[in-house]
Amino acid sequence: MAPRESTSESRREKTKPRLRRSRRARNADPNASTRIDILKSAAKSFRKLGYHGATVEEIAAALHMKKGNLYYYFKNKEDILFACHQYSLDRLIQLLEEVEHSELPADEKIRRLIVAFVHTILDELHGTALFLDLEALSPAHLKAVIVRRDQFDRGVRKVLEEGMSAGTFGRGNPKLLAFALFGAVNWIPRWFNPEGPATSQEIADYFAAFLIEGLRAAPLV
Repeated sequence: MAPRESTSESRREKTKPRLRRSRRARNADPNASTRIDILKSAAKSFRKLGYHGATVEEIAAALHMKKGNLYYYFKNKEDILFACHQYSLDRLIQLLEEVEHSELPADEKIRRLIVAFVHTILDELHGTALFLDLEALSPAHLKAVIVRRDQFDRGVRKVLEEGMSAGTFGRGNPKLLAFALFGAVNWIPRWFNPEGPATSQEIADYFAAFLIEGLRAAPLV
């Protein structure tokens, strides 16, 4: 007859901590290729159907994904919209920081920012305005986007002021001029046709040349 396990050994066995399976964390890497593919697919849907008209199912189907797979990367549609803004602002602020620390003249700095702005909207977001549907964001997400948007706005104004001080640009109100620049570029999705004759590079070059010539014009009164 096999010896019985001692009571103390039995208790020790029962009190051993169980190993718990660690939960798989949501993929929060902003540079993950699948995550970026989802953002671009969402941007297409938002442009075509509007934020409220687009569904998570349609965004996933365009990538041949199941809805559940998409939720591994994002909590919900609003989370995708927020990530679209963050992704775009990441790219623009990165370039802003590069030109701020460069020795380039102000007009070349502005040219690079305008070209990047256009490419972000047309090539990265597939014709979706950068500040699309801000009212659909949660208060916390809206605050985060506005803080970073204002950072980009202040950076552009600083370059405009730099150009005015150097005599490269005519004197004017940097705040209003920055608004005019943002408004012109953000309106492109209203008329842009991906199948049209003008490429994103041509549009970026035309807008940059036109806006910079306006900045060089005589002082505003």
